[in-house]
Amino acid sequence: MRAIFAFTPWESKRLIGKAVAALPEVCHALEHAQIVIAHGSTNVYVAEEVTGNCPERDRYVSGQVINGTLCQTQPEEKPALLRLVRGEPVPPVPTMEETLAGWDDKSLFIKGANAVDHEFNAGIFNAHHAAGTIGWAYGAICGTGIPLIVPVGLEKLVPSIKAAANELGHAKADYFYGTKIGMLPLMNAKVITEIQAFEILFGLTAVHVGSGGVSGSEGTVVVSVTGDEADVRAAIDLVEGFKGEPPLKLLKRRCAECFAPPPAFTSGTDAAKDVGTVTAEEAKVIRQCIFSGTEEADLPDWFHKREPVA
Repeated sequence: MRAIFAFTPWESKRLIGKAVAALPEVCHALEHAQIVIAHGSTNVYVAEEVTGNCPERDRYVSGQVINGTLCQTQPEEKPALLRLVRGEPVPPVPTMEETLAGWDDKSLFIKGANAVDHEFNAGIFNAHHAAGTIGWAYGAICGTGIPLIVPVGLEKLVPSIKAAANELGHAKADYFYGTKIGMLPLMNAKVITEIQAFEILFGLTAVHVGSGGVSGSEGTVVVSVTGDEADVRAAIDLVEGFKGEPPLKLLKRRCAECFAPPPAFTSGTDAAKDVGTVTAEEAKVIRQCIFSGTEEADLPDWFHKREPVA
């Protein structure tokens, strides 16, 4: 039997979240080991499917493409990283080194992505020059052999992660529409798209046959699924249960106070001088985004504003 599905990005995130939660290694780590579910819109759904809840789901993101702009979230609004020890959430620790201390190949690190290619390599945009959360963790992940699971929807399909990563970098481009970005390529991750989701959940073969949409269906992916009738009908039943998945209610960072934080973005620059730090006024000179320092009232009309803080 063959079925054709059309998934909005939010529906894809729900499907992928269900698939990640069903992975044998995730089930094992929930009972016997540790899991980190990093910030990200897809990981909101992963967290909900794995644990039944995502704390502050509309804020559990970091960098984001929002209002047609490369942007970030407001730092003080971002919840702590979700870390599970034998299925129980535990308080965060100060560093990634401490977070991953004692981990082995039975623990799991789950991180979303901004791009995926046809070979299922993934890439992550880096607004932080050292790649932020994944940058701090990736050395331990590779050195220790910690499994890295990357849930990412096919709306983010690109021809080549290698080519994309070679194009990006804070120092490479003369103009960024929004925040500066680089890309960390992930060639050793277990990538879960809609295609893998159907295999994991139902043992079905899925093919990506189209993309795009209008009037709220922008980013939709169309997938053809084939297999035994009972399995396909089970997939149809599951999908019908989450069709119409509503979007998250995300907010961009406040542009007026969004400047490169010293010393992360400024070390090695003229403004950093010899001590590797800058003053607040010097930080404003090193613009991390074309909208840095812009009051909400002065943003372009098409750029949705934040509501004033009461």
